[in-house]
Amino acid sequence: MAVLEYKTLSFQERKDHLLITLLQLFQTKIPLEELRQIAPFTIPTLHSICFSTVDQEKAAAKFSFLLTKYFDQLTTRLTGNKATYIHRNSGIPLIGNVAFGIVYRNSSIIEIKTNNACNLDCVYCSISEGLSSTKNDFVIEKDYMVEELQKVIDFVAEPVEVHIGVQGEPFLYADMEELIADIQQMDMVHTISIDTNGTLLTKEKIDRLAKNNKLQLNLSLDAIDEKAAQTIAGVKNYNVLQVKEIIASASQKIKVIVAPVLTSGYNEEEMEKIILWIKTLPVQPILGIQNFLRYKTGRNPAKEISWDQFYSLIEKLELKHDIKLKLHKDDFKITETKVLPKPFQEGDVITATIKSIDRFPHSVIAVAKNRTISVPHCEFKMNKRIKINIMRDKHNIFVGKLV
Repeated sequence: MAVLEYKTLSFQERKDHLLITLLQLFQTKIPLEELRQIAPFTIPTLHSICFSTVDQEKAAAKFSFLLTKYFDQLTTRLTGNKATYIHRNSGIPLIGNVAFGIVYRNSSIIEIKTNNACNLDCVYCSISEGLSSTKNDFVIEKDYMVEELQKVIDFVAEPVEVHIGVQGEPFLYADMEELIADIQQMDMVHTISIDTNGTLLTKEKIDRLAKNNKLQLNLSLDAIDEKAAQTIAGVKNYNVLQVKEIIASASQKIKVIVAPVLTSGYNEEEMEKIILWIKTLPVQPILGIQNFLRYKTGRNPAKEISWDQFYSLIEKLELKHDIKLKLHKDDFKITETKVLPKPFQEGDVITATIKSIDRFPHSVIAVAKNRTISVPHCEFKMNKRIKINIMRDKHNIFVGKLV
C-alpha cells in the first residue's frame, strides 16, 4: 500500500474524475480510469491519496507523471483562465519576465511576483488584471521562489527591501504567510513590502503577519463613499468598511502605507475624505496619493492629470490638512546596487526552448541560459527549439522576435 501526502494539493473524488486543487486557487482534473491503472485508490484525507496494491516508490512515480500531464490543463478558479505552475522541476527560470518571478532593477528593492489573478476588477488597473481578465496566469512554488530570491540577495550583497508586487492580489497565494515568514529570516532583508487591496485580510491574519517585524503593507483605498469605492473596484461586493477596519487594525501593529490612485472623473472628491478619515485613526498610517497613468496594457478609463496639476493639488491638500502626501525615493531608502550580468543583449540572435505560453495570446515563454524570454507571435509547442532576435534586455527582462 502507498500513501502519498501533499501540503499544497487537495483532492476531491467526483463521478468520473479526481478534482485536484493547487494552493486553494488553481484546479485540474485527472480521469478516474487513469488513476485506477496505477492501482485501486481511496482519498483518506483532503491532502492525501492511497493506492492499495502498489509500493510507495512506484505509486509516487506514476502519480507524479499524471500530475505533470494534467497540470498542463491547470486553470484559475476565479476566472477559468489557463494557469502555469512554475516549480523547481519545471525548467522555467524566475528571471526574465516582468509578470512573474524575480525582477531586479539594479536597486536595493528586489521585486518578487508569486502569482497572478485578482478578486477585484479595478477600473484603473495598469495591466487589466482581475475578474474580467482572460490572460494566462502563473503561480510559483514557494520554496523555489525562496531559493532563487536568496541567490539574488547573495549577489547584491547589501541590505535590500523585498517588494511583493504581483500582477494581481498577493493574498490569493495560499503560501503567502509562509513566504513572508521565510523572507523575514533572511539577514540581508531590512523590509518586506507587499501591495494588497486588503479584502482578503482579517484581524486574525493581521495578528499573524505582525510577527514579522520587517513587514510593510501597502494598502489600496480609493474612496470612502461606498458607491464610488465599488465603482472603482469594479465589483459590487467590495466592502469599503471592511477595508477601513483592516487599515485601522493593521496600522496599530504593522507599518502601513495607504495608497489611493487619483483617477480623474472617479475619485477627486474622495481624496479629502480619505485624508480626514486617516487623521481620525489612533495610529496614523503613511498616506501616499498616486497619480493615475495610462498604460498600453491598462483599462485606461480616464485622462491623465498632468504632473504639474497633480503636484499642485497634492501641495494644496498637504497645506490644508497638515499632512505629508508626496512620497520620495529617499523615504524608501532606495539606493543603486550591482548590475546583474545579462547572458545576452539586445540585437543578439540566440536559440531558446519553448516552455510555456505567456500572459498574452499568441505569445510564449522560451528559456535560454537561465533566463526566460517572451516571444510574441509564436505558436506554443512544448520544448521546441526556436531562433530569436533579442529585442529588449533592460534589467534582465527579455523580449525576443522569431527569426
